[in-house]
Amino acid sequence: MKVGLVRHFKVTHGYPKKYITAEELVKWEKEYNESTVEEKEIELSQVKWEKCFSSDLPRARETAERCFDGTIIYLEELREVALSPFFQKKIRLPLFIHIFFIRFAWIVNHKSQLEKKSDVLKRVNKALDLALQSGEDVLIISHGGVMKYMTKELKKRGFRGPKFRRPENGMLYTFVK
Repeated sequence: MKVGLVRHFKVTHGYPKKYITAEELVKWEKEYNESTVEEKEIELSQVKWEKCFSSDLPRARETAERCFDGTIIYLEELREVALSPFFQKKIRLPLFIHIFFIRFAWIVNHKSQLEKKSDVLKRVNKALDLALQSGEDVLIISHGGVMKYMTKELKKRGFRGPKFRRPENGMLYTFVK
């Protein structure tokens, strides 16, 4: 059995180049989630993918529709973890500082975060359970952070596959059992 993980195509909506408040960060994330993507060819390794599961966010949907001809099953469980600003005041910071504090707060289960790490693992496992139940070769289109957790869970389930720090947009990562 094979599982192919693909990170969505690169998003055309850029990153803020100035200092932003938490409110502006939330607005930017909404625009990013609704942005169009830069399509590219995806090499699917000559595998006949039987099923395809995708995050229901537009950038993943577009990627899935471009690389899979059959029926695609869209799941909220495959969405990226939402950004929950750590600083709620009008403090202006560069995006990377906001992200640093958000990730730290998320790792330590700070109350500012909408979703706990354990909740993300539950939804990743729920999506994998659904995708793997048929025993067929399956393609999963998702997001970078979620893919890292899927990789760990696939390895716990006996799959072998590549390691990556930050998955490349529109690149196939194949796991085999």
